Amino acid sequence: MQANSRAYFLLIAIVSFGLVGYALYLQHAQGYQPCPLCVMQRFAFVAIGLFSLLAALGQGTRTLWQGLAMLSGVGGIAVAGYHISLLLDPKASCGIDPLENWVNALPTARVLPQVFYSDGLCTAPLPPVLGISIPGWSLIWLVVLTGVLAVGLIRRERNYR
Repeated sequence: MQANSRAYFLLIAIVSFGLVGYALYLQHAQGYQPCPLCVMQRFAFVAIGLFSLLAALGQGTRTLWQGLAMLSGVGGIAVAGYHISLLLDPKASCGIDPLENWVNALPTARVLPQVFYSDGLCTAPLPPVLGISIPGWSLIWLVVLTGVLAVGLIRRERNYR
């Protein structure tokens, strides 16, 4: 699949939205309450998906949307990395997460509370999925998606030279 093809960007969008769907399954079917950092990681996946869709639709602005998708991925990587550091050292958290009020005050938490409302603690231990914590999986997928976008951008730029 070429790095400048619609299918390339559509696949990235499908994976991103699929991962948000899995997070919603864990929340609504398994009863795992998302913490503020989980919600912020959802924002990153949604942004990657939306920007990838826009890249698939727009020929002339494809580089812009791809760059914004990559930037969203980098932000998500930072949040997921911080989340993992809190899980490794739970004493670093004060118990009451100050980010929760900020995340829940965003318009998205009021419009789509089923997706973007935070009600859990960032240091709450959740059962791992295939031996890896949920923030660990989030970090892995954010790195993969951002890396795929970056490689695609580099390959496309080389082809234009």
